[in-house]
Amino acid sequence: MMLKKMKYAAVPFLLLMALMVSLLTVFGGAAASAAESSKEYGSAVYVIPVKQTVESGLESFLERAFKEAEEAKAEHIVLVVNTFGGAVTSAKDIGTLIKNSPIPVTAYVEGKAISAGTYIALNADQIVMQPNSTIGAAAVVNGATGKLIEDPKTISLWVTEMINAAELNGRDPRYADAMVDPGKDIKLSDELGRDKKAGEVLTLSASEALKVGYSEHTAQSVEEVIAWLGFENLSIVELNPTIAENIARWLVDPIVMTVLLILGIAGIAIELLIPGFGAPGIVGTLSFALYFFGHYIAGFAGAESVVLFIVGLALLIIELFVPSFGILGILGGVSLIAGVTLAASDPMTAFISLVIAFVAAIIIVAIVARTNKGRGIWNKFILKEKLTTEEGFISADEKTSLLGKEGIALTALRPSGTVQIDDDRIDVVTTGEFIEINRPIKVIKAEGTWVVVKEVKK
Repeated sequence: MMLKKMKYAAVPFLLLMALMVSLLTVFGGAAASAAESSKEYGSAVYVIPVKQTVESGLESFLERAFKEAEEAKAEHIVLVVNTFGGAVTSAKDIGTLIKNSPIPVTAYVEGKAISAGTYIALNADQIVMQPNSTIGAAAVVNGATGKLIEDPKTISLWVTEMINAAELNGRDPRYADAMVDPGKDIKLSDELGRDKKAGEVLTLSASEALKVGYSEHTAQSVEEVIAWLGFENLSIVELNPTIAENIARWLVDPIVMTVLLILGIAGIAIELLIPGFGAPGIVGTLSFALYFFGHYIAGFAGAESVVLFIVGLALLIIELFVPSFGILGILGGVSLIAGVTLAASDPMTAFISLVIAFVAAIIIVAIVARTNKGRGIWNKFILKEKLTTEEGFISADEKTSLLGKEGIALTALRPSGTVQIDDDRIDVVTTGEFIEINRPIKVIKAEGTWVVVKEVKK
């Protein structure tokens, strides 16, 4: 019966492996097909949108888009920027991708290039802005609280990054400084007609950016930008995130990632400890599959992270049934943690999510186990049979009732043997003397299962 339940409990893991392989194969093949088809355009202008929060999913999409443009030997790349910013780490990586691109890049600000969006635009070779668009307000903000970060070291580091990006194409570094640091007054040029005061961060309109050299042109549309660049006769290739990439961008969000880990750990644990439910195993399997699918499509997870994760789960399962003094459990835990953290863009964030998920999953499993006491696998290791008086057994505490009673020796007591008291056969001992068979005896001491008798002299 135990092996049968173990077999059923293993089904979710077979599903997990099958789902992961299928998802990675299908979407990996789709991405490869998209890359191949892009090569057919020849010399062209590639239009790539930056119209979402700056995070790891956007970074992965841009890496794919730039690679396709390079393989197709594109003439130019136009980044259509409209974002309120996002993660500084992702912005820095995207900035490096842009400035290292062998293909010239123009950033077209279509609406807003705020915060990290400003940094992305400054790394482009040229900036073109739509009328009524804005650029700037790049102070460092705590993503969790939404408040400005006041740490001088953090501000200084980001000011330096912004200034370096501005100076790439000869832009006045004072404006980059004024966009980041709210703590000081900054004297700006006469062209702007105003200075930056302490407590403020600078934002430039399209006309102001043009005046101070933070944009090279103003255009109503992408087509006008391409015409201004002199590429109106070239093919235009618009690259957008695939459905898989849009789903992956949502799945790699730290909150969503943590929820998936909670559901995955709790679902698999419940299925293992209380086999037969079915639903928890399916939910747990799908949650883990979605976690690795999202990180694979986003470009972070590889086959090694999936293998480590599955090996870790397998070792933890084996530990439940094969005593190993905790060795298999430790190895399984390390392997599982390594698989999850290696699959993420930020290992520390993934580790924190995993810790939170473990704690939450333990609470969920404890609640489910408490409400299903009779179904848990742990009941296989608990002795439930009771040796009751109704079943013909005499409990230990009832021996005290024999004190002072008399009976007959059914066997010779040397010094132990069997006597009959009333209608019961009782195992007894003497204080050391020998008592022959059929001699009368009396109980002089009874403690627990220990009954002491002596011969009754007639």
